[in-house]
Amino acid sequence: MSHMWTFQRVGGLDQVVFKSANDIINLPDLDPKLWVALSCPTTGLDFDKRTLALLDSDNDGRIRIPDILDAISWTRDKIISFDSILKMNETLPLSQINASTPSGKKLSVTADSILASLNKSQLDYLTQDDIQQCIKINADKLYNGDLIFPASTELSPDMQTFIQTAIKTTGAQKDMSGQDGIDLNIATTFVDNLKTWLQWQNKISNTQTPFGKDTAEIWKLIQLLKPKIDDYFLRVELAQYAPQAQTALNVDEKYIVPTQNGLLSDKALAELPLSKIDTTNALDLVNGLNPLWKTKISRFKTLVASSLSNPDQLTQQEWQDIQQSLQAYATLISAKPKIAQLTVETEPSASIEDMSNNVIINLVNDDLLNEFKQMVEQDNKTPISASDVLVLEKLILFHKHLYRLLVNFVSFADFFSPKTRAAFQLGNLYIDGRCATLCVAVDNIAKHATMANYSELCLLYCECTRHGQKQLIAAAMTAGQGDLLIEGRNGVFIDNDGNDWDANVVKIITKPISIQQAILAPYQRIGRCITEQINKWASSKDADVEKSSEQALQNPANKFDIGKSVGIFAAIGLAVGAIGTALASIFQAIFSLTWWQFPLFFVGLFLIISGPSVILAWLKLRRRTLGPLLEASGWAINGQVKINLMLGGLLTSKAELPTNAKRNLHDPMKQRHQKLIVTFWLAILLGVGSTAGWLWHEGYLDRYIEQHNQEQTQNKTDTTTNIDK
Repeated sequence: MSHMWTFQRVGGLDQVVFKSANDIINLPDLDPKLWVALSCPTTGLDFDKRTLALLDSDNDGRIRIPDILDAISWTRDKIISFDSILKMNETLPLSQINASTPSGKKLSVTADSILASLNKSQLDYLTQDDIQQCIKINADKLYNGDLIFPASTELSPDMQTFIQTAIKTTGAQKDMSGQDGIDLNIATTFVDNLKTWLQWQNKISNTQTPFGKDTAEIWKLIQLLKPKIDDYFLRVELAQYAPQAQTALNVDEKYIVPTQNGLLSDKALAELPLSKIDTTNALDLVNGLNPLWKTKISRFKTLVASSLSNPDQLTQQEWQDIQQSLQAYATLISAKPKIAQLTVETEPSASIEDMSNNVIINLVNDDLLNEFKQMVEQDNKTPISASDVLVLEKLILFHKHLYRLLVNFVSFADFFSPKTRAAFQLGNLYIDGRCATLCVAVDNIAKHATMANYSELCLLYCECTRHGQKQLIAAAMTAGQGDLLIEGRNGVFIDNDGNDWDANVVKIITKPISIQQAILAPYQRIGRCITEQINKWASSKDADVEKSSEQALQNPANKFDIGKSVGIFAAIGLAVGAIGTALASIFQAIFSLTWWQFPLFFVGLFLIISGPSVILAWLKLRRRTLGPLLEASGWAINGQVKINLMLGGLLTSKAELPTNAKRNLHDPMKQRHQKLIVTFWLAILLGVGSTAGWLWHEGYLDRYIEQHNQEQTQNKTDTTTNIDK
C-alpha cells in the first residue's frame, strides 16, 4: 500500500507537508518533480556548516536529492524512531540509539564512555558540545582512536623518522588534533614504494658496463652532451659534403660580439656549435671548445679515456660505441617504476628519487612497519574510538538539523511561515525606513542580475563590509515606494547572528514595489512635470533679469521704460484673471452637482488618473516569483514559487509607531515654515499692489490703457479698409 501524502497549495505549488515520521521515511517514494528544490549550494545559507559538509559526501559544493535520501537512510539505521527528528532537539537521547545492531551497540558504548570522560555519567543524552569537548580532550593523546599518528616525541627516533619521511614523500592525513600524520594505508604504500624503488636501483647497479662505478655519471653526461655532440658531427658531414658551406656552418662574427657589459650570455653561448667545424672526422676534446661546454667535455674525456684510441679526440664511431655499450643500462633507466599516489589531505613535498639508497634500506626494514601496525591495533582498541565519535557527531547533527533541511528543500514551509526564516534568508537590510528580510547571497552581481531580473522583484544589490570583511547580498523590496531607492544609498545589514554590516547599494533592478506606489505614481509624475516647468521658467526669467542688469550697468543712459513695466503688470493681471475665471468655472461645475454625485465624481477622477497605473502594477506584482532569484544564487527550483501581495507585505516591513506610543501633531518647525510662506506671499502681493497704485496715481496706467485702446481701434480701421479694397 502506497504512503498517504498531504500537500498544501502555497506559492503556486503543491508542497508536501511533513506531519509524521512516516512522511520522512517514505520520502524516497515521492516523485522528485514534487520537490520544490532539486539542488542547492553548500554556501550562502543560514544553516549549520558542519551538517552541510557531512551531507556533501562527494565534496562538490552542492546538496542534491540523493544526498538527502542517503542521509535519511543512514540515520534510519542508527535511531529507533524518526518522531524525535520532527522536534529538532538540541540533544540526542541515548535511548534513541538503536543498540540492536553491532554497530549501534558500539555507538551506545561509545556514548556512555564519552559522558564518563566528561564526568556526566548521570545524563541520558548527548549534545554536539559534548562531542567537541571529547575530541578536544583526546586530541593531544597519542592513542586517541583516530588511527592516525603524527611524528610525536613519545615515539622512538626511528619511528619519528619513518613517519616524517612518509609524510614528505607519500602525503599525510589530519589527525584528531589537526596535525599531519600517517595511517596504515600511507605507511604500507610508503614501504611498498621504497621496496620497488630499491629493487630497481639494485638492478641498475648490477648491470655490467665497461665503465663500472662511473656508469651513472657517464650516463648523465651523455644525456646532457648528446644534442651538442650529435650536432657537431652532423655539421662535419655537411662540411665534407659541401666544402664551400664550411664558413656558414661555423660561428658568424656578429654572434660573438660582446654585449654592453663585455660578456656573452650563457643562453647565447649554449646555442653556438660545440667546436670549430672542418672536414676532420674527430672532435678535439682539448682545444677550440665552446667555453660553456668545456668543463663538461673535460670530465667526459676523463671518464671514457679507456674507450678512446686518442685520449684527446673523440671520433664519431667511438661516440656511437660508447652509447651502444650503455644500451642495457639505458633500458633499465627508461623502465623507471611508477610510484603509487594516494588521495591525502596534505600532498607530498619531496620525492623518493632524492633519497639515498642507505636511507631507503634503513626505512624498508620490516620491523618499523610491523611496529606501526601494532600501534594501529592498539589505537583501534581505544574505548573512545575517533571514528565512532565522528559517527555520533553526525548522528547528533542529523537528528537536530535534518527536519529543517527538509522544510527548506523538499518544501519551502519555513519561507511561507511568518514565524520562521528560510535557510536562504541571510538577515535583514534596514534602509529608507524599511526592513527587507528576503536577503540572499550573491557571488557575481552582473551574472546574478541577469537571471534575477525574471523574478519581477525590485532588488537592491548591496556591498556589505564589516571589520575588513566583505559580502554581497541582493535584498528584495516588496513594500513601500521606490522614489528614494537610488544607487549609492547607505543602509545597515544585520545578519542572522546579530552582526551589523555597513551596506552600500551598488546596483538596483527597478520593478513595481506596491499598489500604494502605483496609486501615487501619476500624481508624483504630474508634480515633477510642474516642478520642472516652474524651474525652467524661473531659470529663463533669472537669465533675462541678469542680462538686463548687465545692459543697464553697461549703458546707464537707458531710462526706465514705464510703458513696458505697465504692460508687464497688465499681462500679469490678465493671466491671474484668466486663471481665476478657469478655477471659478471648474468649482461652479463641481458645486452644481447633487450630494450623491460628489463621490462618483472623485471616484471617476481617481480611475482616470490612477487606474491605468494601478492595473499595470497589479499585473506585474502578481508575477513576482522567488524561483529566478534563487536560481541566480545557485539553486535548482522546480517551480516559480509566487510571492503575492500579502507575503510581499510580510517580507518588507515599514516603520510603524509602537502600539502604546502617542503622536504629537504639533510641529513647530512646520508652523514656522508656514508663517514664512504666508509672509512671503503677502509681501509679494503688497509690492505688486503698491506699484500698481503708484502707476495709477501718476497717470501712467490711464495713458497706457488709452494708448492700448487707440492701437486696437487703429487695427480695426486698417482691417476694415483692407476688406473694402
